[in-house]
Amino acid sequence: MFDVEEFKRWIKQAEYTLKSAERDKNSGDYSWACFKAQQAGELAVKALLYGLGIMAYGHSIKKLLDVLSKEIEIPNEIFRYARILDRHYIPPRYPDAYVEGSPYEFYGIEDAEEAIKAANTIINFIMGVANDSIRKGH
Repeated sequence: MFDVEEFKRWIKQAEYTLKSAERDKNSGDYSWACFKAQQAGELAVKALLYGLGIMAYGHSIKKLLDVLSKEIEIPNEIFRYARILDRHYIPPRYPDAYVEGSPYEFYGIEDAEEAIKAANTIINFIMGVANDSIRKGH
């Protein structure tokens, strides 16, 4: 049985986080927009895993999708977006992620737009799978 309440709890946070990423992008805080987009994608995949009753460990969206792929078919495009987002988990937050300079100096609007698009695509995919599960009564 699909746990709708647990799914909703996590997917709402994913959507909220993606909106925050949009605000950061619009304010010129591109590194934070990228990190938050990664978080939104991670939360969305975890939402579906928890909805299906599967424990979700770690922060790599690609690795979480590997677990999910044992239950459902996942398009290559979703894995591609996951790999893009996984690159934004550590570097935006840690000054020593780059040899010199601060993380925010290495991010631009294009990076933020790409990351937000990736997260939005993953969220939409997850929502579609969840809606199918709910309709089928799984």
